[in-house]
Amino acid sequence: MLWILIALTVALVIWFAGAWYVRGPDLSLFDNVGRDQPQPSRQRFSSGATQNAEHRAVIASLGGIAATLKGTPRAQHLGLLRNYMDNLFAHRSFDAQFIPVDAGGVAAEWVLAPGADPTRRTLYIHGGAWMMGSPRSHRTITTKFSEITGGAVLAIDYRLMPEHPRRAGIDDCRVAYRWMLDHGPQGADADTTSSAPASVVYVAGDSAGGNLTLSLIAWVRDQGLRAPDAAVALSPATDGTLGSPSLRTNIATDAMLGPLFGPLSKVPRSALLWLAWFQHRIRPNDPVVSPIFGDLSNLPPVLIHASDLEMLLDDSVRYTNKARAAGSPVTLQTWNHMVHVWHIFDPDLTEARQGFDEIAKFLARHAQRS
Repeated sequence: MLWILIALTVALVIWFAGAWYVRGPDLSLFDNVGRDQPQPSRQRFSSGATQNAEHRAVIASLGGIAATLKGTPRAQHLGLLRNYMDNLFAHRSFDAQFIPVDAGGVAAEWVLAPGADPTRRTLYIHGGAWMMGSPRSHRTITTKFSEITGGAVLAIDYRLMPEHPRRAGIDDCRVAYRWMLDHGPQGADADTTSSAPASVVYVAGDSAGGNLTLSLIAWVRDQGLRAPDAAVALSPATDGTLGSPSLRTNIATDAMLGPLFGPLSKVPRSALLWLAWFQHRIRPNDPVVSPIFGDLSNLPPVLIHASDLEMLLDDSVRYTNKARAAGSPVTLQTWNHMVHVWHIFDPDLTEARQGFDEIAKFLARHAQRS
């Protein structure tokens, strides 16, 4: 009986520590009161009540992920997924230059659409669960950003887990941002580096890169650096404590993340948080990895895109509502029937083209203000 009481006591201590020290404060205050009610911070887009042929084609294409992993040992999965991401759009040709560059010690590439102004610069941070992805895997998106901004895009190859700690990727984003403020490509026809300061600065990223984007802009504010004129986060992860309701409610509707991360929903949340803390040596509710728990005041204009069906939807909803409550100009736009970071299927997907049209208008509006 004594051992049972001791075990229960230890379990309760661990639970309370997880609840108060690892999970952080309750964020349900920033849920939308009614999901079907108009929200001043949220603009909704939909192409109809049901999926169309374009949507089904995108979902069918994701079957390649399962086929890649089928019948292979788990130890090989990460390498296979990295190769799959980097070659997903290898068959495409891009009307842009890709110029390798050392961005202050961070591997990167300049992406230059025809006529790109080298003083207009966007730092792009790719997604891939902090373990996959590269500038190569996201050229569909970075090429489009160069086109719609009329400037150069610095796509960074930040250090990935598990070979490197989580903080290494965060540090790479900070170093690259500082470097980009004063360094750009010499011009569209040269691979040399210019030391001219940037005239317009944007930061953008998707999924894990969206998380790094939101973490970065808060750090830039706190450091007193030149703030970006605007930032864009596509399907960002904002809460490392796994507290968003849609992480569970949207498992079945998220065609991309559901099959990969849905099984984790069967693991107790506290166990996942303790494991994350042990692995990364960063509390899951630390704003450096969970920007929603930080000070969200005095941020630059931010545009967030998310799918109504994806697991990370409520990460975007809660971040937007909390930031707006703090007085920051954050706008959330959501699309129905979309997969996670559907922009990567541009130009084949109508909603990807719509998404970039909205991004272009948003960035142009805030560049003019600056």
